[in-house]
Amino acid sequence: MTDEIAAMRAIAHPVRLRILSLLTGTAMSAAEVARELGLTHANASYHLRLLADADELVVDGEEKIRGGVAKRYRYPHERDLEPGEPGAQRRPGAPSAYLRALGKELERRSRSRRPSTPGLSSDLEGWVDEETWEEVLELLMRASRLVHERNRPPRTEGTVHVSATALAFRMDDDVAAAEGADEADGGAGR
Repeated sequence: MTDEIAAMRAIAHPVRLRILSLLTGTAMSAAEVARELGLTHANASYHLRLLADADELVVDGEEKIRGGVAKRYRYPHERDLEPGEPGAQRRPGAPSAYLRALGKELERRSRSRRPSTPGLSSDLEGWVDEETWEEVLELLMRASRLVHERNRPPRTEGTVHVSATALAFRMDDDVAAAEGADEADGGAGR
């Protein structure tokens, strides 16, 4: 199994997606993660180990607690937001298990949306010129970098609890056409 597949499997779980978001911009121990997410300490430790083993988290210090040592984990979001070769990504694709987990996580977050506050929901499958596409990617990268770099520990004074998710990619016309034809004939085309 490749490292990319192992990493995608590790994050293809709603709890682990929440942990990655929680550990963006701050380092926390398993006990702190457990308290914030309402998990048992053992469950938080299990998920943290899976994410660390898949290179999704880094150990960002240790602290002594009652005669023991607790690791503090952090999600190194900056490596996902670094510009690279055109088309190069740390995670080359988005397997369906990851997308299902992300969908469940977005449903959970949407139930917590504060009514009557500004927000954005946008979706498009369309056609734009290359210059527009490059501008869109640049703006999304800038926005993502901004929210990740300024994320603070949970409940920090002067902060508000937010959700921000972005998926943007170029479509493969051959795959899109084949899937569209498959859906039109009830899935019998493959």
